[in-house]
Amino acid sequence: MNVEGFRRACALLPARLRTLVADSPLGGETEELRLRAGQPLFLAGPWGERAAGGEVSPGDLEAVLDAATGHSLYTASETMRQGFFTAQGGLRIGVCGLVSAGREGVEAFRSFSSLSIRIPRQRRGVGTELAEEWLAEGLPSLLLAGPPGEGKTTLLRDVVRQISGRGVRVGLADERGEVAAVFRGRPQLDVGPHTDILEGCPKALALPMLLRAMAPRVIAVDEVAVAEDVAAMALAANSGVSLLATVHAASLEELGRKRLFQQMRELFPKVLLLRREQGRYRLERL
Repeated sequence: MNVEGFRRACALLPARLRTLVADSPLGGETEELRLRAGQPLFLAGPWGERAAGGEVSPGDLEAVLDAATGHSLYTASETMRQGFFTAQGGLRIGVCGLVSAGREGVEAFRSFSSLSIRIPRQRRGVGTELAEEWLAEGLPSLLLAGPPGEGKTTLLRDVVRQISGRGVRVGLADERGEVAAVFRGRPQLDVGPHTDILEGCPKALALPMLLRAMAPRVIAVDEVAVAEDVAAMALAANSGVSLLATVHAASLEELGRKRLFQQMRELFPKVLLLRREQGRYRLERL
């Protein structure tokens, strides 16, 4: 349940739309608010998307962005070029619309057609057993695999928080801002007192920067997806740093077939597959 996060998300809505969902019994389980011009406001969660009524206007989208950026859309424009930005409270705002594109990619949004307000979920304590086991083993590089939506990011965040809380210096390469959700320099989600965060930077660039600048004991990365990420992790591992990473895979068999994992295998002596059963995490060892 994340009622407080739902309330923060609703607070970004114009009053006309806010009244439709503020007291919804689905609030605590809602994962996203979806706004599309000309369509109803939707609540997204384990049930899919459910219409809450009303009709979203282009003006409503602009009002949400105005509220989410503290009436300064320009301050989020650089991050927004990636298709999202982080608002206060760790809310992640995804954006779609008409863009101006150049040789370097998206230059700016000219208008907006839809938004998603993703509600962060921090579950303190879900990584306790894994963090204690990992510390006792001496922090060998650890890879967490699992299908989308199973909670890999949530578990990674809590493991980082716990080892950081025990004095381990962690460098967090948070490319999409989903682990720490930094807003105006402060993480909105707890990743521990000894964690240094590099957000919005591609992993292949972030890892060498963290190595040079912050001398971490552990480097944590979420959702390794390309060979360049693996090369950067190999550089870190050869520098004596332990790795904590996640990767998409629905089973250990699928993971074993991934060419990317074959490149990663020698970097990770500890590989675990994450599953959720009746709300609890279960880990299978490769």
